[in-house]
Amino acid sequence: MLVFHGVTALQNGPSSESAILHVVTTGVGLLLLVGLWTPIAGALAAAFALWHAFSRPGDPWSCVLLATLGAGLALLGPGGWSLDARLFGWKRIDIRDREN
Repeated sequence: MLVFHGVTALQNGPSSESAILHVVTTGVGLLLLVGLWTPIAGALAAAFALWHAFSRPGDPWSCVLLATLGAGLALLGPGGWSLDARLFGWKRIDIRDREN
């Protein structure tokens, strides 16, 4: 969704300061697609989506949903098939049973 909105906004000929934001947003979307720097890209996606929800008039709920998904990805991290998992290993947390 980030890549789609970034590319369509760039095709409409935005102003220079808005074009930089759309290029960065498209880059963040591409990072999330390939699973590279997932916690950082997820946090940036959440921040950009919230900024976009509050800065433009209209229906903010798609941006709120995108911000929630970005924050979830930032907190959960990459999946098993991402580039982060291939480069740095997939982290696994084992929870032991509590014995009384």
